Amino acid sequence: MIKITLMRSYEGLNERMRDTLRALGLRKRHMTVIKKKNLAIDGMIRKVSHLVKVELIEAA
Repeated sequence: MIKITLMRSYEGLNERMRDTLRALGLRKRHMTVIKKKNLAIDGMIRKVSHLVKVELIEAA
């Protein structure tokens, strides 16, 4: 599992990056979501890596 936190705001981003953040479920600054690790999520994180903080968590 991956914990993803939006660290920067949407201000000044192009529409593709905004769409990627929305697809990850991140709407507001400092919002955190937990997703299962897969190739699609990894690709989205790579696209917006400068805007988010990513932590690996172990599933209980």
